[in-house]
Amino acid sequence: MNDEELLRRTASKDIEAFKILVRRLQGRVLGLCSRLLSHPQNAEDVAQDVFFRLYKSAPTFRGDCSVSTWLYRIAVNRCRNFNRDNKKFGSWSEFGRELKTGYECGSDFPAPASDDPSSAWLVNEARELVRRAVASLPEKQKTMLVLHKFDGRSYQEIAAIMGVSLASVESCLHRAKRNLQKELSPLFPQAGRGRKF
Repeated sequence: MNDEELLRRTASKDIEAFKILVRRLQGRVLGLCSRLLSHPQNAEDVAQDVFFRLYKSAPTFRGDCSVSTWLYRIAVNRCRNFNRDNKKFGSWSEFGRELKTGYECGSDFPAPASDDPSSAWLVNEARELVRRAVASLPEKQKTMLVLHKFDGRSYQEIAAIMGVSLASVESCLHRAKRNLQKELSPLFPQAGRGRKF
């Protein structure tokens, strides 16, 4: 059964269909929330709220995008609202904290070639520098960058999730990459010219 059929059944209060949909999509939603919120517990709470809203809103799904795109739109909006309403938690201060789901920001850094502790430390330090640089971006740039680079969403999907034009996504991601390069090139001088974000 595809996601659309499961959502249609969820809209008619089929709890089993809803459970299947949650099992199928919870890893992706929790991964996204963990990248957009400052604490793992907050990510779990917001992800749970996202699925609650999916259940309540299932009858309003128009089918003009995929279920996962619609769900990502709900998740992004809930994370934004949470960050806005809970500034005391230091939004994005622990960006990309790894969860048991296996989602990890900065995972494009290679694993250490050996069991050498200093190599492992350098890789972890590089990941932390990338996390901090991404965390320093304006919220819209951060969100789009996370969706594109860490969740593998296309520009078209990001436009649908964020409710903006394709041109807006392209220019925002261009600015995000340029800002990241500016932030990281002094920290990685040898990779500054060749590394693409």
